[in-house]
Amino acid sequence: MSQFIDEVNVSFTSGKGGRGSASFHREKHVPRGGPNGSDGGRGGNIVLIADRGVRTLYQFMLRDHYEADNGTDSHGNKHGKDAEILMIHVPIGTIVTEEDEVIADLSTDGMQFVVAKGGRGGRGNLHFTNSVRQSPTIAEKGEPAETVQVKMELKLLADVGLIGLPNAGKSTLISACSAARPKIGAYPFTTITPNLGVVLVGMKTFVMADMPGLIEGASQGVGLGHQFLKHVERTKVLVHIVDLFPIDGSDPIENYKTIQSELRLYSEDLAARPCVIALNKTDLAKPEDVEVMVEFFKEIVPEVFPISGVTGQGIQPLLFAVAKCLEEEEAKPQAIVLRPEPVERIRETWSVEVEEDEYVVVGKGITRMVEMTNLGNNESVRYLHRRLQRMGVIDKLRESGAEDGDAVRIGDWAFAFVEGG
Repeated sequence: MSQFIDEVNVSFTSGKGGRGSASFHREKHVPRGGPNGSDGGRGGNIVLIADRGVRTLYQFMLRDHYEADNGTDSHGNKHGKDAEILMIHVPIGTIVTEEDEVIADLSTDGMQFVVAKGGRGGRGNLHFTNSVRQSPTIAEKGEPAETVQVKMELKLLADVGLIGLPNAGKSTLISACSAARPKIGAYPFTTITPNLGVVLVGMKTFVMADMPGLIEGASQGVGLGHQFLKHVERTKVLVHIVDLFPIDGSDPIENYKTIQSELRLYSEDLAARPCVIALNKTDLAKPEDVEVMVEFFKEIVPEVFPISGVTGQGIQPLLFAVAKCLEEEEAKPQAIVLRPEPVERIRETWSVEVEEDEYVVVGKGITRMVEMTNLGNNESVRYLHRRLQRMGVIDKLRESGAEDGDAVRIGDWAFAFVEGG
């Protein structure tokens, strides 16, 4: 049986683009054939896709690095073959972060996200023909691969979340009203991983999640605190299970207040979510004592139900109330968040930094430009120099104090600065 894993660090490397070709049209009885070099193939993208059939991130514990195939090189006028997309299936509810910034929230079945973009194929010499340069030997190398380091975090998607102290009876309740069969025992933290169950009420169904127990200090990460709270965040309705006979002899009312306090400390929005209270283990209590507890909690929350997860007493009225509350929540208008695509690409910036014995040009776009240049071809090098000159890089180096013969580094490549070159 696979482990439930809800947080992993993974690296992804896309495919690099194939090399373009520098070739010329050769045909009998055609004395003046022109350049016809074609482009290299595009490197493979890596795409994450939310899949309802995947429950955990366990696969990434076994393998924490994925690489897509490279695009193939062009040969003559034959275009290089594009690499296939590498599709990686993840659970619904997977959040992808890079350097503490959320870059994807895969919350819907089939939702896709390109986590690493494949490099484009290098252009063949056909693209570099103009009125002056009619027989270019310039051909680009493929765009380099992209490597990203991300953290993937799973937040389960459930309609209803069961909350309460360890051993309050959450696992017993979910096993009594759904097909879920969680491990149950009379000791703290029996449930150490969330369990999902589909509950049928009348003609309606909803997904209920039995979460790990919550204890004092959970909002600061004590016990299973953060693991619990991040999963319960997405539920629409909470069912607070209050144990009338805690195994440690504690006060049920104080236990309820502890849970509510931790919810507020973690998130005011979470604490304000619609809540139904289930007073569990009523089969062990006197009816008059149960009635007193019901009256007390009704002053806090209107919906209070005495139940017994073991005997099934009171569970159906509880589930109908939960279903009604859920229906009311789903009927509320949802805020629509529009995320328009950028109209134009943000212009990439670059800078010149002066180090001990060299001038370093820093900029992702410029580094990529050099990586795609065939530095063994003089015409390609001259073309790169002209592009850098048009961008103002040469003038900036000169302003920074670069003189004839000084070392200039761009990425992993070193050049000699030529004054007036």
